[in-house]
Amino acid sequence: MKKTACKILFLLLFACFISVVSAQNKKINILSTSHFTIDADEFLGYDSFGYSYQIKNNVFSKIKENEVFEYKNVSLGKITKVDILNPLKIVLFYEDFNSVVLLDNQLNKIAEINFSQNSIPIVVTAIGMSSQNQLWIYNALNQQIGLFDYLKNEYKTVSTPLTENIKSYQTDFNTFYWIDEKFNWYSCDIFGKTTGLGKVSDFDEIQILSPKQYIFSKGNFLYFKDIHNDNSDTSSEIEVLEKTFDKFCYKDQILSIFTTREITNYKIVTP
Repeated sequence: MKKTACKILFLLLFACFISVVSAQNKKINILSTSHFTIDADEFLGYDSFGYSYQIKNNVFSKIKENEVFEYKNVSLGKITKVDILNPLKIVLFYEDFNSVVLLDNQLNKIAEINFSQNSIPIVVTAIGMSSQNQLWIYNALNQQIGLFDYLKNEYKTVSTPLTENIKSYQTDFNTFYWIDEKFNWYSCDIFGKTTGLGKVSDFDEIQILSPKQYIFSKGNFLYFKDIHNDNSDTSSEIEVLEKTFDKFCYKDQILSIFTTREITNYKIVTP
């Protein structure tokens, strides 16, 4: 009787082990849809209108077939960050000069903001487009997330001070996501509500898809992570043709892989 019970227990444990291993080794097969060469230092992704964005020799470009728009500002140094969330108001961040430039859809300058000249001291190390004529700001002076109204030139903090340095961040109109150096994942909404979203896997690069899903790269491998309601998660490898790559981006079920001189677009449907 005891032997039978032990055998059943062993089989159950073995089944659980196989289930965990198979869950960790799931693979997502994807279909290559297009492939083309590119002359750029950095590929930034696509907007909803099919334009691609890139940087070459610190010149920011917007391209679609024979249409090419360019913007450069040599006086502000190197472009640190680009936000194309709103193609009608593109954000270029120049961290060395604590400044940001807003561009319209033809890359004409709408506004240039020097945060060092603000009445409230601000040293920006993270920025993104928010809603209602506002920019997300992480102010390194008080280690708080805030919102800057670029029409009224008004700034307000919305979060409590962060206790750890930001390793990676991403914004949308209503949310500031960040991952600290201990791989803790958080979100802050426009009202200042901060939510802990758990821990993320060690990564080289990461793109947040939702508060429950993200894609990340590690050592030239690409993975999709899905967090379940019980806080368990499933990690699936995304099989791409490239053995090495510089950057990836995902938008509207298209995964773009950027190598030194080429871009491959894949059709992918995340679970």
